[in-house]
Amino acid sequence: MDSKDLSLAPLTQDGPRREAPGGRTGKDWSCWLVVASLVGAFGSSFLYGYNLSVVNAPTPYIKAFYSEVWERRYGHPIDPDTLTLLWSVTVSIFAIGGLVGTVIVKMLGKALGRKSTLLINNVFGISAALLMAFSLLAGAFEMLIIGRFIMGVDGGIALSALPMYLNEISPKEIRGALGQMTAIFICTGVFAGQLLGLPELLGKESTWPYLFGVIVVPAVVQLAVLPFLPESPRYLLLEKHDETGAVKAFQTFLGKADVSREVDEALAESRVQRNLRLVPVLELLRAPAVRWQIITVGVTMACYQLCGLNAIWFYTNSIFGNAGIAQEKIPYITLSTGGIETLASIFSGLVIERLGRRVLLIGGFGLMALFFGILTAALTLQDRAPWVPYLSIVCILAAIASFCSGPGGIPFILTGEFFQQSQRPAAFMIAGTVNWLSNFAVGLLFPYIQKSLDSYCFVVFAAICVAGALYFYFVLPETKNRTHAEISQAFARRNKVQAPEEKPGPATDGKKENGTASTLDNCVKNRVV
Repeated sequence: MDSKDLSLAPLTQDGPRREAPGGRTGKDWSCWLVVASLVGAFGSSFLYGYNLSVVNAPTPYIKAFYSEVWERRYGHPIDPDTLTLLWSVTVSIFAIGGLVGTVIVKMLGKALGRKSTLLINNVFGISAALLMAFSLLAGAFEMLIIGRFIMGVDGGIALSALPMYLNEISPKEIRGALGQMTAIFICTGVFAGQLLGLPELLGKESTWPYLFGVIVVPAVVQLAVLPFLPESPRYLLLEKHDETGAVKAFQTFLGKADVSREVDEALAESRVQRNLRLVPVLELLRAPAVRWQIITVGVTMACYQLCGLNAIWFYTNSIFGNAGIAQEKIPYITLSTGGIETLASIFSGLVIERLGRRVLLIGGFGLMALFFGILTAALTLQDRAPWVPYLSIVCILAAIASFCSGPGGIPFILTGEFFQQSQRPAAFMIAGTVNWLSNFAVGLLFPYIQKSLDSYCFVVFAAICVAGALYFYFVLPETKNRTHAEISQAFARRNKVQAPEEKPGPATDGKKENGTASTLDNCVKNRVV
């Protein structure tokens, strides 16, 4: 073993474990860990992805519904600019709801825990689904807009609570792979929205409200299964001080009886923090020891939303229409984008523990910039040759694959890895705020950017991708299979603070038995280089 392995050896009760390719071990993947990740993601990030794409297929029918209601109420046809504004609000208010959800998730997470927050969140999802599904029957487009807002609240809570839950129940050896469940189910949700939006299924004038009613299904599944799974063991141990409950939760999720190593690692993190309390957002923003971690999370989330993929998800039909694709072919080509997203996100989950977060982020954004540049040229020259519109399709699919293979899920993983237990809720609130404000900006402004810049609109997104790739190349350290102390050390010089050291627990502050520190405290000290 190298020096790092030797420093970790005292904390391992079962001896060194044989690792599978990519840094994983077969023992890490227990049945209940897989069930928790699948059910948690299906009722949370799946719905976020579904609501990104579900408004795309029924767009003409929803606009016709808006026009009909307006004329019936006011006695004259709706102005085209007013209709564009109403539609932009319908799309982008999802992000405003997400911002509200992000703000309240810290309060819910502290009072209820990670699992209970996910369960309570289903109330928002079911309420939104009913409002949107019955908007046509009630003849009120306001119900659709309010439902989109409430669905955004559901997404804001889910995209903070779910990554925290997955981060805290998984061993560090598979933390990245399990964290990719968030991205995989976002892409699966996008694909499901596109599939159900086909004219042969629910994408018809008479059935488009059912597209929103389907949202009830994942919420009900999560409500039925998640109560039988344990709460986050780190939350139980470090915030509720329930050591017995934490040990049982670790045993359930890890599928083994001896979890002393995992408990010791959690207690070591607690010793770093001494008296545990949740750090307020403003205090976290002012803390010099995490300054560059916060900046990096903000840049990552901003690039995640502003890189152009949400514009493609929101306005796929209009983009393909402008590229010269026949109207009747667009729904099926749109469906291919969802399939590519899902396959690319699964690929990322398989290789993330082998290649690491840094390579996938830099490579993903770099390739996106390249394909957006080619797409701009193809859109400009689409009338020059009959094959040029198909080059546009290839570029869009390649950009989507580049995004989902790295940038699509890693931002949520990094937010959980950069911060201690007491800082994590505030960090997710900051990350979520940047995420949803950027999402709102794209949803509201992209139609106007497209109208002003026409085929050159993707140059803006290419520039953002290049800037993000350069930032990650110079600033982001690799976090694969590293503890929080090791990640903090990587940022220490840039933050201009001393590298963190684990502080001895109360038992070593002059009250040691026989005048010696415990074996665990010595091991914890030795783990920091």
